[in-house]
Amino acid sequence: MTIALEKARNVRLMGFDVDGVLTDGRLYFSAEGDSIKAFHSRDGLGMAILGKAGIRLAIITGRKSALVERRAENLGIDLVFQGVEDKRAVMAELLAREGLSFAEAGYMGDDVVDLSVMRACGFAATVPDAHPLVTRLAHYVTRQPAGMGAAREICELILSAQGKLDQAFSRYLA
Repeated sequence: MTIALEKARNVRLMGFDVDGVLTDGRLYFSAEGDSIKAFHSRDGLGMAILGKAGIRLAIITGRKSALVERRAENLGIDLVFQGVEDKRAVMAELLAREGLSFAEAGYMGDDVVDLSVMRACGFAATVPDAHPLVTRLAHYVTRQPAGMGAAREICELILSAQGKLDQAFSRYLA
């Protein structure tokens, strides 16, 4: 945990995968072929609070979905990259645009396609049921499952590591 907190202390931009991180990883399709995703409200609030605390948020995912665009818009996330094959390359371009280094970035993924970006970032997080190689290489494995509070746990961990958690929650205690 100490290493994870040290790594999280430097995060200025946090990226998230979608399927298996912000959702439970299951893919739902209607008879017409439309996809349906379920997002947890606590994850969303955690991400919104992290953003308000000055941490840039990004979504970098391999699939394309209008639902992801809508969710990101609801949360005020303007850095959304879908249909991405090389997540590390997208993160590198994003960090260059934002004037940040990989040491100042975090990424939360769950499968082997996320490893290149996770290994490049200064902070890497995953969920308990991630691929074993991902859990072995992550700095932090959440207690909460994917799509059920895991992203919220990471947001609060970052805020705690940076000494911003109490301030972030203070507006809700007034």
